[in-house]
Amino acid sequence: MSQPGPAYLKVIRVLDGITRWSAYLFALLLIPLVLANTVEVFMRYVLDQPTNWALETTVMSYGALFMLGSAYAMLKGAHVRTDLFWDKFSDRTKGIIDSIAYAALFLPAIALLFYMSLDESLYAFSIGERSTYTAWQPILWPLRAVIPLTALLMFLQGVSELLKSLWAARTGQLLVHHEKIEV
Repeated sequence: MSQPGPAYLKVIRVLDGITRWSAYLFALLLIPLVLANTVEVFMRYVLDQPTNWALETTVMSYGALFMLGSAYAMLKGAHVRTDLFWDKFSDRTKGIIDSIAYAALFLPAIALLFYMSLDESLYAFSIGERSTYTAWQPILWPLRAVIPLTALLMFLQGVSELLKSLWAARTGQLLVHHEKIEV
């Protein structure tokens, strides 16, 4: 089995490393998520005094966790595919399809999402945008900043996946074998 050059593999390793490191960092968002829910359950059902901040803390931390984990899901091959057809394709065919999809569809769409969401998050920061769902009214720019950050991480991981797909398209050999995830 032939191997790509060391620079090719290094780029893939660095991009995958960024995704892996960021996923471990963003997993810390589980802490405010669990704490907010625990406090809310205690306050609401034991003390009969619900909070006005737990709902938004939960929504914001879960939303951020879900979005920021999407690049890691891509790294692990956990995004949805039509396995009915996909499993029947050769590794070379999979590489060709993925190469075209990443280059022509995914990367341009994610770049556009980054551009548009960056402008929106900077605007939210500049006006000090606040939530209007509860009396707490937390600032929203950190949550809005999650969108361009997610797009950036997805773009970087998309480049890594494109490089892996190009190798498979050229040689018929996969660089990474993902575990089969059943839902």
